[in-house]
Amino acid sequence: MWANDSVFYQIYPFGACGAPFENDHVLEHRIHKLEDFIPHLKKLNIDCILLNPIFESRTHGYDTTDFKTLDTRLGTNEDLKEVVNQFHKNGIQIILDAVFNHVGRDFFAFQDVLEKKWDSPYKDWFYIDFNGNNHYNDGFWYQDWEGNDILVKLNLQNSQVVEYILSVVDFWQEEFKIDGLRLDVAYCLDKNFLQTLHNHVDRDFFLLGETLHGDYNQWMNENMLDSITNYECYKGLYSSFNSANFYEILYSLNRQFGKDPWCLYTGKHLFNFVDNHDVERVASILEDKNQLPLIYTMLFTMPGIPCIYYGSEWGMEGTKNWNDTDLRPEIKVFEWNELTNRIQKLINLKHNHSALSYGDYTQIGITNTACIYQRQDEKECLWICMNMKEHSLSHIHLKEEHIIGFHKWKGYLDLLNIIIIGIAKSLPKKEEKYELHRLLSALLSSDLEVEDKLDIMEKEYDIPLENDIRKDVKEMCNLSQGIREEAFEEGQEQGEKQKLVKVVTKMYEAKFPLEQIAAIAEISVENVKEIID
Repeated sequence: MWANDSVFYQIYPFGACGAPFENDHVLEHRIHKLEDFIPHLKKLNIDCILLNPIFESRTHGYDTTDFKTLDTRLGTNEDLKEVVNQFHKNGIQIILDAVFNHVGRDFFAFQDVLEKKWDSPYKDWFYIDFNGNNHYNDGFWYQDWEGNDILVKLNLQNSQVVEYILSVVDFWQEEFKIDGLRLDVAYCLDKNFLQTLHNHVDRDFFLLGETLHGDYNQWMNENMLDSITNYECYKGLYSSFNSANFYEILYSLNRQFGKDPWCLYTGKHLFNFVDNHDVERVASILEDKNQLPLIYTMLFTMPGIPCIYYGSEWGMEGTKNWNDTDLRPEIKVFEWNELTNRIQKLINLKHNHSALSYGDYTQIGITNTACIYQRQDEKECLWICMNMKEHSLSHIHLKEEHIIGFHKWKGYLDLLNIIIIGIAKSLPKKEEKYELHRLLSALLSSDLEVEDKLDIMEKEYDIPLENDIRKDVKEMCNLSQGIREEAFEEGQEQGEKQKLVKVVTKMYEAKFPLEQIAAIAEISVENVKEIID
């Protein structure tokens, strides 16, 4: 499945395009504002966008009134065709938010029931009790979604409803050329319906389900959905950083993707995120904003499919309000800062290393504020090392089975952290098995000049010598100078010890009393005995 090695970007169009919350039914071609995202997304190297609801509704899009007509606040179907085509021309795929669990009260079939009651041919499209009533005084009771009576639940066990929904999916594919669906509240959808949908679409048509908790295998399997929203790790990510407790998120990662028989989703691709249109922005919920690069590093290196919520890539904040409009703002200017730059590098890292998409997961070491985990496939083995505290040093003890031998890592190289390793006294010879040792020894060498080190990096390791790299090499040279000076001082100390041993030995051979030797050498008699013994 193409989605497994893709990076997603989520946009809530009503908000991002500046549409009013309430549908005023005034035709505005706002959907074209999405085209303004294209240069920004191409610079980030995004593969696919997820569009939240865009079809005719009263308010937020989840109260659909017409599945086959673009909301008038956004434009026409022709506008949507043009927008999708522009994204495809730029190598970006599109999946749509499919709200199939419920509809709005203005949906044609429910309006027919309101008019004709039990005589409506659509009465069985919903869960209706004509012996009851509701606060709208409709003369009947109906099941809604989780107490929201503007959202009328569809009966997906009714074959006519299923046929209608499948016709909607066909229409979206044929008319707009979309590449997949996000199934809203998939945990509420009839499982037989999910199987039918799975069998109805092509296998390269991506099916993502929104779920919260429970066993995701109920919905994510070879007969239903390709992926599921990973709310378990969403919570674990921000909570671990806020509580300085890596054990929480790494417990979830191992529970989900580890190698033990009881691990739940090993080899599967969950849909990962740090925020979305329903929850507070990560920049608002994370107590230490300096940890934003770290939480995104974990998002892009943990197993699964990463997704960025629009605006969060430059640290946009947002908290929940009664209609969630603060979480779904209009975008007028695209910002680019240090966080955006880091996320761009992480996306490139994801694209250039297959182990981050298809590799297995192994926990190597962990403390409250530091962790190491491994991603490995048949091509490569990567260690992700992270320390959430700026001015601390955590000790992680490695087991012998974690040392797996050398790997040909030459090529794409992005150093996100520094690992301190024992360095050989002399530069190892140029052989494949000594690649890593030779690079580290060269960087920390006290004998090589800066240009010599840069030459080794460029010619032997294909590392692009950008300004940041040149700065890092100079810092390495300063470090190696410090090491050389420390070694010199240590050498002086050793030399003094050798002189003392020589003097004590000669005086002893000349038959000097032990007490006299001790007095001359300014050491104890016991030390004299240790030397001569």
